[in-house]
Amino acid sequence: MQRIHIKDGRVIDPKNKIDRIGSVYIENGKIVSVIFKPVGYVPDIVIEAQNQIICPGFIDLSTRLREPGQSRKATFASETAAAAKAGVTTMCLQPDTSPVIDTPAIAELVKEMAAKSGYQQILPIGALTQKLGGAELSTMLALKQAGCVAVSNANQPVKNLLVLRRAMEYAASHDLLLICRPNDFWLSSNGCVHEGRLSTRYGLPSVPEAAETIALDQSLELAELTGCRIHFGQISARRSVIKLQQAKKYGLAVSSDVAIHQFHLTEDDITPFDSAYHVQPPFRSQRDREALREGLANGIIDCICSDHQPHDVDAKLGAFPETEPGVSALETLLPLMLKLAEESRMTINQGIASLTEHPARVLGLERGALTPGCPADICIFNPHKEWKVNASGWRSQGINTPFWETVFKGQVTYTVQSGKIIYSQDRAF
Repeated sequence: MQRIHIKDGRVIDPKNKIDRIGSVYIENGKIVSVIFKPVGYVPDIVIEAQNQIICPGFIDLSTRLREPGQSRKATFASETAAAAKAGVTTMCLQPDTSPVIDTPAIAELVKEMAAKSGYQQILPIGALTQKLGGAELSTMLALKQAGCVAVSNANQPVKNLLVLRRAMEYAASHDLLLICRPNDFWLSSNGCVHEGRLSTRYGLPSVPEAAETIALDQSLELAELTGCRIHFGQISARRSVIKLQQAKKYGLAVSSDVAIHQFHLTEDDITPFDSAYHVQPPFRSQRDREALREGLANGIIDCICSDHQPHDVDAKLGAFPETEPGVSALETLLPLMLKLAEESRMTINQGIASLTEHPARVLGLERGALTPGCPADICIFNPHKEWKVNASGWRSQGINTPFWETVFKGQVTYTVQSGKIIYSQDRAF
């Protein structure tokens, strides 16, 4: 493979506590040195990175690529192109594909499709229960052996707490991470917005904060009972942050992430009846949003994810409660992280850590850092470059985003995955 010299950028590597102007040297798909030039090193490619930031490639803990099964919405080809443009070098694929990732054969199919797309780092998350039905446990050990990095029931409910306990015991016995999106199915009752001012004003079915916090409480109790490693995905509520802080204080093996758009939008930002704002969990109050920002800055919340969910036009047509929830979020991940760092107590180094070092630690991956000997997954971006979210240059097949026509600051110029340039602003791949 080619030798690549990324030259004279601001190198930020939170894991190795590097933040200085310098270079990164790549050979045979791995990082051979940071800052200091190896003896006798002659590069095949030189990337000039002056006035740009060089950091580890981003690791996204929650994506839906709509394949297998829903190629009308998106494909591996379209969404991996969007990921490369976003600086994302590793994606975790939620198990609610069609068919569901509940057998080793489907996990292998996902890996084959990833290889065909030219984007190797798509990591399947196995189904917690068969067909995500919530009743019968999947063969978790076989899923782990087939390459699943965790198990989850996605957004589907588990039949009862006994099933969840048995699932946690099974996962714990094989040191398998369990990912939970805390939501009491019956309390949320097909709601589409936060239970608050907006739901009252427009008579929309709502999701109370308690739907999340009660489910989170139950899962924490069972995690303590079983010793299961648990990761809570897409946290949205202030009281959830408080409960996670308490759990960490008492030594539970728990981590969490928040979808990037939850740090920016609240129920007050929703344009009435615009289904681009229909997400699950719903956009909550300003108080909740501020608690999420504080939780990330304080280390209570570990990671940021995109929670990327591309949809076709038909899925977002109709009355607000009848549309499908979700945002096409990969390509706005970096600028929204930079905006968050600018507006909150979080530093840009913390923001990068929440997209690199921390998700790598949650998943147990030897990635997310610029450590010599590790795979060369690298994002190079211009933090000052402005661009508009519109059809020009948008790569995802889904255009369902509340940020359409918004001008953002921060743009990826190069993405390197395992030593291979998979995105360059100046040429097509």
